[in-house]
Amino acid sequence: MYEKESISLVIPHPRGDGRILLVRRPDDDESLPGLWGLPAASLREGESAEDGVRRAGREKLGIAVGPGRCIGEAEADRPGYRIRMRDFEARIESGAPAVPQPFGGTQYTDWRWGEPADLNPAADAGSLCARILRDQKSPA
Repeated sequence: MYEKESISLVIPHPRGDGRILLVRRPDDDESLPGLWGLPAASLREGESAEDGVRRAGREKLGIAVGPGRCIGEAEADRPGYRIRMRDFEARIESGAPAVPQPFGGTQYTDWRWGEPADLNPAADAGSLCARILRDQKSPA
């Protein structure tokens, strides 16, 4: 089984009010249709997680982001491969988010500032990045 490395961005609202940047997946998305989640990307061959975070900001949101610390990770089996997902804190350095962008891969249909709890439907549907954040926010 092939392993796929992916990263997601947890971008806090500039006001520090507890909201984070959420993106809506397309209605025809094969795994999480129409659900709100975190911006994410699969790493390219030889790409570091930090460079993947920067690329995801550019290619998914049209912004420059600075990667922060990894806040959690998880693995899961998918049809034909195993995925390893890591959630990274990221800060907007320049630009304003806009979707979709003119790049390949999954492009989002909308974005908004939302509460981490808004990710629960995606986490329940199997989104690893949403599940990681939910687990990090849950009381021990």
